[in-house]
Amino acid sequence: MEEASRSDEPNRNPNTDRSSNPNPLSSIISSAHVWPTIDGPLGLTEEASVDYARRFYKFGFALLPWLWAVNCFYFWPVLRHSRAFPQIRNYVVRSAVGFSVFTSLLLAWALTFSLGGEQLFGPVWDKLVMYNVADRLGLSGLA
Repeated sequence: MEEASRSDEPNRNPNTDRSSNPNPLSSIISSAHVWPTIDGPLGLTEEASVDYARRFYKFGFALLPWLWAVNCFYFWPVLRHSRAFPQIRNYVVRSAVGFSVFTSLLLAWALTFSLGGEQLFGPVWDKLVMYNVADRLGLSGLA
């Protein structure tokens, strides 16, 4: 009679039934909750996250493209998990693209001026650089 009662009880040892999940680590990872921000449970709710991601994205166009980098950093879990938070992901991916384009243009501009210089721009170089503004405006007292 004890044998019959044992067979009715659920299996108490999860390690004995290995046929249901061959990789126990994947069930631990998949059961972990995905948060929209890097703060985890201390961060914003999903509704507030959509609002913040939208604000960071829009203010990035107001000559503040570093906010796009902040958006990507703060909502890194959204970039990492492609199926989670589709509303937030839209703004974060656009911020990542915008920041990449901005960084590429800034780097190209900086390298053009630092490496090209007077050899690249010729006589226009004196009007482009800012180190002789005081001389041009007569503010240096050397006139």
